[in-house]
Amino acid sequence: MKEYKLQGLSCANCAREMESEMQKLDHGQSTQLKFSSSKLVVDEGVDMKRVRNILKSDGASLVDDEEHAHGPNMKMLVIVSSLIFGMTFILAPVVPNVILIGMYLIAMGISGYQTFLKGAKNLFKLKFNIDTLMTIALIGAVAIGEWREATMVAILFGLNEYLEGLGMEKARNSMEKLLNVAPKQATLLADGVEQTVSIDSLQEKDIVVVKAGEKIPSDGVVVEGVSSVNEAAITGESLPVDKSSGDTLYGGSINNEGLLKVQITKPYEDSSLAKILHLVEEAQEMKTPTELFINRFAKYYTPLIMVVSILVMVLPPLSFGAAWGASFYQGLAVLIVGCPCALILSSPIAIVSGITKNARAGILVKGGVFLEKLGKVDSIAFDKTGTLTKGEPTVQQTKLYDERFHQISGSMEKNSSHPIARAVMKEVEEKEVELFDPSDLQAVPGKGLAGVIDGFAYYMGSEKTVTHLELTDEQQEGIDTMRSEGYTLVLVSSDKELLGMYGVADEIREESRTLIQQLHDAGVKHTIMLTGDHEQTARKVADQIGMTDVYAGLLPEEKVEQVKQLKKGRSLAMIGDGINDAPALATADLGIAMGKGTDSAIETADIVLMQDHLGKLPYAIRIAKRVNTVVKLNIGLALGLKLAALLLTIPGWLTLWVAILSDMGATILVTLISLTVLMYKGKKSNRKPNIKPTTA
Repeated sequence: MKEYKLQGLSCANCAREMESEMQKLDHGQSTQLKFSSSKLVVDEGVDMKRVRNILKSDGASLVDDEEHAHGPNMKMLVIVSSLIFGMTFILAPVVPNVILIGMYLIAMGISGYQTFLKGAKNLFKLKFNIDTLMTIALIGAVAIGEWREATMVAILFGLNEYLEGLGMEKARNSMEKLLNVAPKQATLLADGVEQTVSIDSLQEKDIVVVKAGEKIPSDGVVVEGVSSVNEAAITGESLPVDKSSGDTLYGGSINNEGLLKVQITKPYEDSSLAKILHLVEEAQEMKTPTELFINRFAKYYTPLIMVVSILVMVLPPLSFGAAWGASFYQGLAVLIVGCPCALILSSPIAIVSGITKNARAGILVKGGVFLEKLGKVDSIAFDKTGTLTKGEPTVQQTKLYDERFHQISGSMEKNSSHPIARAVMKEVEEKEVELFDPSDLQAVPGKGLAGVIDGFAYYMGSEKTVTHLELTDEQQEGIDTMRSEGYTLVLVSSDKELLGMYGVADEIREESRTLIQQLHDAGVKHTIMLTGDHEQTARKVADQIGMTDVYAGLLPEEKVEQVKQLKKGRSLAMIGDGINDAPALATADLGIAMGKGTDSAIETADIVLMQDHLGKLPYAIRIAKRVNTVVKLNIGLALGLKLAALLLTIPGWLTLWVAILSDMGATILVTLISLTVLMYKGKKSNRKPNIKPTTA
């Protein structure tokens, strides 16, 4: 397959029709004409001369074709024809009618000749689209002597095409700016010599030099230097991240200050940035259910309008004795109303704008269909560990019964790499106590550790390590309280007494405390926790962050079954880390992963939050809802204005210029409304959480 960049592609309906024509060519079955990104993908066996002719028939061309590199400037054509048309009003009282007709023809030809030529060809092929309808209308208007109105229709239609292309180009440019974050060159360090090379030539283990203000060429590791790096291109986070030797870097991020020597870990085409940009570009062309419906509707809409036009021409004279000329004129106006361009344009600009807006914030939406789904989500299921919590145990409560407690626990855990041991050591280090080297330190299966310090035996671990002691009522109450609060207990004792205990739990992410309420404010009705932890731990987290439902003690396969049940009657999104939760992510209506550029996160989910937190999820949902609202509004306006114009035929008020203005007005409105997505900033919630969690 080969990809070409196009120019002059301004009509969504025309693009769909040209794609259909190309797919009928030999080897053309897999041809894709991507209107949103203005690109053409064809099989290498396709006859490109015929492809060029199909493109030329609609005023489009390949960017690389020199003979078409400078097509007609529609803006200038409309201005010139408008000036000539304006002069006819000034000269009408003083020049013969034949001169005025000549001026009308010149003005009509300048702004409408492309439409006329395309429409004439279509008439011979019995292919009826907007160009055909406009051509019939122009010929009919001239035939009945409506020169002035025919000229106005040609000029307004030319202006309409220009504005339509301008709006789509604005959306494309916003996407192009996003895609241009990729660096083009790198400074390769080979045998002590620096040389500038293309990033495509970089290989794994190459060393590159990145100076202050330059972009990191591909994913890599710092081997020398200290600096801060702006990773906004990957994560959407504007705050710089400090980097030093051994730290990972993402291609496309910017070195703020200092000089870094970076060892490349992936060729650019395999880097996180390259994958992100590829997915974003592909996402533009994935049709949403709404777009597919509009395209199907448009196939029947234009023929239906032609039937209505014929009826308007013949029924009034035959049934009510109306004048044939007036009815014919009204029928021509109905033909112009039949233009489906505004309707078809109601969705793509908004979709591209929404995908671009989210991508700039570090939210990778893999297609318009997923953006539409995100805007309809009413329930979100979360995996707890690593999503709502940090995935790292920390000591959150301590009960001390003997001053030796921290000293003994630190001495026994200092050489352990177990996550709970690290949590204990972090707590001990803050106490700055002297540690010892225990003798005969050993693990006791199912209990914990046993060792000897300074000639005395000590034990550390779960409640089973203190079965040899007779605990006081206070100590037993402390154990029961911590257990009921969902903590993992770590007890330290000697042969004779309990020295103290730690309550260890996975630390809740800071943003989780406000995230859930913001999601409810954004329209999410159910926030659901799915976790393998026991019920008490799950309830403790839910109580703190305000979730509506909790399902605890689930095995991975049980999570999938639970997601299947939760989907019934709901639009359900599942959020996880993109690795362990892959089956559940795939089962939900919408899979959302958080991964800060990890391959697994990018490949698993439908939407990826490139940060390592969920803080921007409510923003993404608001953008998606905004896009869905805009698309519905656009469809309503496009059809509403046309319906209003058609109703004017009843009293006989529909004129050619009113018909074209209704279509142009719809096109301008849907374009401007769609572009507001790029300026949308979302809303901030000021309400305090007021949700009582329940356990199902």
